[in-house]
Amino acid sequence: MRVDVSITSSCRWDVRGLGEAAGAMFLVGTLAGVSGVIQDYPVYGGQALRYFLAAVILIALAQAGGLRPVPLTLRETALLVALSLTGLVLFNVCVIEATRHGGPALVGTVLGTVPLALALLGGRPSPRIAGAAAVVVAGATVATGLGSGGPAALLWSLGALACEVCFSLLAIPLLPKLGAVRVSAYSAALAVPLLAVGGLLADGAAMLRPPTAAEALGLGYQAVVVTCVAFFLWYDALPRLGPGVAGLFAGLIPVGAVATGAVLGLGTPTAPDLLGAALVVTGIVIGLSAGSPRAAAPPGP
Repeated sequence: MRVDVSITSSCRWDVRGLGEAAGAMFLVGTLAGVSGVIQDYPVYGGQALRYFLAAVILIALAQAGGLRPVPLTLRETALLVALSLTGLVLFNVCVIEATRHGGPALVGTVLGTVPLALALLGGRPSPRIAGAAAVVVAGATVATGLGSGGPAALLWSLGALACEVCFSLLAIPLLPKLGAVRVSAYSAALAVPLLAVGGLLADGAAMLRPPTAAEALGLGYQAVVVTCVAFFLWYDALPRLGPGVAGLFAGLIPVGAVATGAVLGLGTPTAPDLLGAALVVTGIVIGLSAGSPRAAAPPGP
């Protein structure tokens, strides 16, 4: 069954969806502020712990909300595995390797093109939406900085971009049946064994160790805020807005990083930071000023 990504075609812009998309991407941006706390913890083991804790919380919330497990078809199972492998596991690997080869600025700049990629791949965007995505990309690029790095850094960054796009597009066919909580819970649970295998291959028995108090807080923040909360908000907003409009808010990721750095005393926002944030907001406003979609004709039987 083909899922129509233009779910908002019969209604006005969903205010709840707009708030959720903005909140989700801003929270993802705060990840940069806590990454330094866990930089000495084994990467694969730390991410496996993060997703394990998130999966436990999300499954408990699903049960508390009366969301029973639902049988999945072979296609739906394959989509979930692909979503977890690309959007969660390989995304982290690509970001780590891109940062190692070229620093965080390059991968941040490439990931700033997510709004444009989602606008183009999520359907047939209007010229205004495509133009708005381009403005958001420009703002994210200014806020992040072009950075430096060789071909390896660029390739890993492009891999991270592809995985980030998969995180949204692979979820769209699953959300009508599973909902935001179950998609978040199942994808997080599937990521745990995949990361564990990667950790055993890369670090062996050293993939896990007791975290320090600061590391435990950092991993807990990643699990609860960046995974449970942000994943749910994003997956609840995605079918409400469609990938083209929701993708505009991905430009808030570097804005969230800059704001978190300022709050934690890690740095004062610079002129490029503020200019980039202004461009991101301008691009979002341009995209939404296209007007709410016109009402569609009632569906036939």
